[in-house]
Amino acid sequence: MKKTLLALAVLAVSGAAMAQSSVTLYGVADAGLGRIKTGSTGTSPANDASNQTEFISGSRMNNGDSRIGVRGVEDVGGGLKVGFNFESGLDLDNGNATTTAFWARQANVWLGGNWGTFKMGRAFSPSYGGVAVWELTGASNYSVVANTFNYGGSGSRNNSQFSYKTPGGLGGFSAELGYITKADNAAKAKWDFNVIYANGPISAAFTANKQQQDKTGYTLGGKYDFGSFAVAASYNDARKVRRGFTIGGTAKFGAFSVTADVARDTKSQSGKKFTNVLLEGKYALSKRTFVYLAGLRLDGSTNYGVGVRHNF
Repeated sequence: MKKTLLALAVLAVSGAAMAQSSVTLYGVADAGLGRIKTGSTGTSPANDASNQTEFISGSRMNNGDSRIGVRGVEDVGGGLKVGFNFESGLDLDNGNATTTAFWARQANVWLGGNWGTFKMGRAFSPSYGGVAVWELTGASNYSVVANTFNYGGSGSRNNSQFSYKTPGGLGGFSAELGYITKADNAAKAKWDFNVIYANGPISAAFTANKQQQDKTGYTLGGKYDFGSFAVAASYNDARKVRRGFTIGGTAKFGAFSVTADVARDTKSQSGKKFTNVLLEGKYALSKRTFVYLAGLRLDGSTNYGVGVRHNF
């Protein structure tokens, strides 16, 4: 009897300890068929930018990059939690990593509580976090906003970033500030921040970022979701390299949705002004899986892709 009670006590303590610490394996598998103009930049691997119709994975015309990641969190008591996130991109063409650095998508550790979250390492830039709140395609690889203005010129991730994010529950408002030291960024210190409002049908954000000796880049955008229809618009300045606006909408018909999004340059360092257009159709097979068809007119080039994305 005593042995039984002891075993139950040990099991109870073990269960309580396990409840306070968890590690999750997750990922995305995304592949399809598409055509991407030769010499395209951004997320496209070189082998998927041949200007020929071919298998595509991790390219500009996939909805997202295939990836595998692990994240964990531990409750250390007193309202304080500690967590981490490691994430690697996969090319489903051949199973290779999409970058030379294996954990190039995420590699960070964080501390959090009712005072907010402090994070250190390679992580999403605050500028990306702000744009993702209102961007109609969920910040997909073929997003016309991202491909034209590159999240206010900041890019989607920062290396060696120290960041602080405010807690939720502030009337829909939140903010995040990131900083990279001069020694960690080719002798150019960088700051990057966002202010977000997300409450009910309204999602909006202002972002700004600046490196020493460079211009300030910023975005101001918002979305209103009517339920079966959503509209979004933004103004973007990619560090004076190019600036302009976007406007678009998404219509939902049950499991099917159609998105049209347009970006127009008002000024460009190259002297050429483009009107870029994205058309996307998606059909949800389940909560985790959907098929998609997308066409992107980008700076005079025509790109398209059709594929399947599964989240796990």
